[in-house]
Amino acid sequence: MTRKLFGTDGIRGTANTDPMTAETAMKLGMAAGRHFTRGDHRHVVVIGKDTRLSGYLIEPALTAGFISVGMDVVLLGPLPTPAVAMLTRSMRADLGVMISASHNPYQDNGIKLFGPDGFKLSDEDELTIEASMFNGLDSYRVGSDHLGRAKRLDDAVGRYIEYAKYTFPRGLRLDGLKIVVDCANGAAYKVAPTVLWELGAEVIPVAVTPDGFNINKACGSLHTETMREQVVAHGAHLGIALDGDADRVVLCDEQGHMIDGDQLMALIGDLWHRSGQLRGGGIVATVMSNLGLERFLDQRGLKTIRTAVGDRYVLEHMRREGFNVGGEQSGHIILSDHSTTGDGLVAGLQVLAALVQSGRPASEMLRLFTPLPQVLKNVRVAKGSVAEVLAAPAVETAIRDAEARLAGQGRLLIRKSGTEPLIRVMAEGEDETLVEATVDGIVETIRRVAG
Repeated sequence: MTRKLFGTDGIRGTANTDPMTAETAMKLGMAAGRHFTRGDHRHVVVIGKDTRLSGYLIEPALTAGFISVGMDVVLLGPLPTPAVAMLTRSMRADLGVMISASHNPYQDNGIKLFGPDGFKLSDEDELTIEASMFNGLDSYRVGSDHLGRAKRLDDAVGRYIEYAKYTFPRGLRLDGLKIVVDCANGAAYKVAPTVLWELGAEVIPVAVTPDGFNINKACGSLHTETMREQVVAHGAHLGIALDGDADRVVLCDEQGHMIDGDQLMALIGDLWHRSGQLRGGGIVATVMSNLGLERFLDQRGLKTIRTAVGDRYVLEHMRREGFNVGGEQSGHIILSDHSTTGDGLVAGLQVLAALVQSGRPASEMLRLFTPLPQVLKNVRVAKGSVAEVLAAPAVETAIRDAEARLAGQGRLLIRKSGTEPLIRVMAEGEDETLVEATVDGIVETIRRVAG
């Protein structure tokens, strides 16, 4: 069955434009609520969101859909995606929902679903729910005496704060550390500074005044200039930047130099290996991760397993093969001993624990390998035309020629985004000039074909 709505990370689109409309949200609530109505108990769904203006549109529509099929709704308010996953399990809910478009600008929004185990839904579950949305919803409505109810969970923020602190090693504190934390004007704007402060750090918060429009705007994990400037200006020991829903994180050291997800996986994987905590004999990354990471781990006798891009695919392999560290170069770090999904704050706390225990500056501690030159460029094309552009003879020829030039010297990766109408072109190799020329040539051809 072809997927019409669900991408690699739920449903996503421009708010109040198909498919990200109130109508779609209500249908999704009805279909997902019915799918997870199993047994005679009172069924519950928890709903969190980030700080986008359109959350006020999507949240009540979802709520109405769930209530109409007899499911009670617990509203969490603005809270990170991993907090929703955690509370779904903690509250023994039948379903969890996060309203967010992650790192996208405020105009977009999305809906992510979590099963009662706190994990994102399988492809099979999503396909079943999607099919139900277009067929037979009227029969799902319950009688007026069996409608669900809705209420707000006032202490949702406090519950997640305590959970995050619990993942930090007992007996350690952050006293003496000055930390800049950029919350992207998003879902972690309250919780992240509070957790760091309660653990003893001097906190310099950045992008913690959401107004519905400024989420991810010149801030957060995709726009780190302000974080890096603040680290240097305040003489901070470290900078932490989250994205809009706080499921990804990137850092910078005391000199303002960036530390991406590959370096974080190298650090955590190596530390956990030496402490006997690492499972699976390595880590799970994606095809985007730098070859330098793979070489670093190989020198330590550890495997690097690569999956398709998307944290859900990383997690699926981790669960199936027994790994407990995985993630993406972009900063989705999954530590399955603690979380069922990427958690930027929890990953950041693991790095801070290593920093405290080592007593060394971040610039010495957090850059464990030298990445190979890697160039990634995104080409935006008309919605619905990505497959046509990639299948164009000129584009296919350009890709074949590039692969021939890189043979034995690097690798090439062409893929379509799972959340936006983008074609991503990435090349990596020892020769930076060759890598840049390879990417530029393909990008130019795609733009010419796409018009």
